[in-house]
Amino acid sequence: MSLDLNKTEQGVVDGLSSDFSEDLIEVYQSCGHTYIRVEEENIIDILKYLKEKHHFIFLCDIIGTDRYTSDERFEVIYNIMNLRTQDRMFVKIRVEEENPQVPTATSLWTSAGWFEREIYDMYGVRFEGHPDHRRMYMPEDFEYFPLRKEFPLLGIPGSIELPNTTPDTE
Repeated sequence: MSLDLNKTEQGVVDGLSSDFSEDLIEVYQSCGHTYIRVEEENIIDILKYLKEKHHFIFLCDIIGTDRYTSDERFEVIYNIMNLRTQDRMFVKIRVEEENPQVPTATSLWTSAGWFEREIYDMYGVRFEGHPDHRRMYMPEDFEYFPLRKEFPLLGIPGSIELPNTTPDTE
């Protein structure tokens, strides 16, 4: 399959191929967007390169996913945008289920802190070097991660105190 990359995207892929050839795993398109999967070890260097050399200065989102596989179970996807050309790229890394850790991107984008906290809270992927690694939605002592695929749809009975739902009869 040949990729239908525009001039900016082609320049990015060519630059990554020459500067990070060892870390570049896969480049593909889906739904009109370009996805680049890279090795986790140099994700911060790659994101810094894309921000400084190719003007992908806006971090739209960081997304976590649970692939529910025995190898490289979790995926962290950086949704970045070049505001000059309106080009968007998705940079993906995969991490193992056992002790999932990724370096934080807060040195590049302070807004990454919120996205990373959400991914930690829902999937249990820790971000090494994060300045404020607290849970966002769940209580701090909650042992589980609700968006992992093995988490029961109805929750775990007794794991969290729920509000009383019986109506008052006064």
